[in-house]
Amino acid sequence: MKFLPAALTLCTCLAFLPPNLDTLKLNQIQCIGSHNSYKQAIDPALFTMLSKLDSTRFKAIQYSHQTLTEQLNLGLQNLEIDIYADAKGGKYARPLGMAYAKGQAPYNPDGVMNEPGFKVLHIQDIDFRSNCPTFRQCLQELKRWSESHPNHYPVFVTMNAKDDTIRQPGFVAPEPFTASVLNQLDSILLATLGRTHLLIPDDVRGKNTTLEAAVLAGNWPTIKAARGKFLFVLDETGPKQAAYLAGHPSLQGRMLFTNADPGTPDAAFVILNNSIGDSAKIREFVRKGYLVRTRADADTKQARTNDYRNFEAAQQSGAQIITTDYYAKSQLFPSNYIIRFAEGGYLRANPLVR
Repeated sequence: MKFLPAALTLCTCLAFLPPNLDTLKLNQIQCIGSHNSYKQAIDPALFTMLSKLDSTRFKAIQYSHQTLTEQLNLGLQNLEIDIYADAKGGKYARPLGMAYAKGQAPYNPDGVMNEPGFKVLHIQDIDFRSNCPTFRQCLQELKRWSESHPNHYPVFVTMNAKDDTIRQPGFVAPEPFTASVLNQLDSILLATLGRTHLLIPDDVRGKNTTLEAAVLAGNWPTIKAARGKFLFVLDETGPKQAAYLAGHPSLQGRMLFTNADPGTPDAAFVILNNSIGDSAKIREFVRKGYLVRTRADADTKQARTNDYRNFEAAQQSGAQIITTDYYAKSQLFPSNYIIRFAEGGYLRANPLVR
């Protein structure tokens, strides 16, 4: 009997070992990742002040994440990074929120926010603390982790190109994401992460006339072929998506996939965040061969009520990527809510299309 605890420990560890999925294609797996993966909590002093103004609104952003490295070490296969353009540098270096409440932790002590280039934050002037404040830092961290784990499973990274203006006195007005700025996004991905670490639309299209034709023909690479790589997705529609496609039919030569409508030449990756309301549509798209991302929770609501219905619907829909703010329990309010597959871990064969 004295050996029983050790045996139990071994069994527990084995249950969380990554499965061997090498023979499956990229659209035949299902994984869990994080939403706004870079985000740190709003400083308690500022959050207390904001909550007095509108407790419901600010409860929705009361969450935080571990570093990108720690998340990847846990086994998460999806990350989300929001970027703001900052051509001259310094636009987001002195957030208005720092003046709203006393006793906050210092911000930008190393001066990186003064440098030109894309910045990573959630909401300008309000929710601005990030584990990797510049996009270059985020990419450098991903590259270091990847080169320390060269045989890792492919990692999906969705991106929002944020330029929404908050029309309140003193708030920073973001720079628009024009075609030129989006070209810079491709350039920094190539220069910092490197082509060998990227899985891009050209890799999937092959000799097919369009990217969508390749996807519908089952031309996603196997997991084995995609090991060591990152697949980036521009989660934008309308003018920003059009600007990214301009001059690049079917995403030829581009570094990111797009959140595209099925039936269009660039359609390969679809984002449908309502896992319950969109479940039938998600199931249809997954069966056709598209990659689909959906969400297990949003705005802290499910975590506060321990409501798993969205996560259950997401799993049953076959969506390959399920995002959550709670791969670990909240550190900001009491909750037992945590998202993980029943088998243990954050990656498995897709129950719908394996």
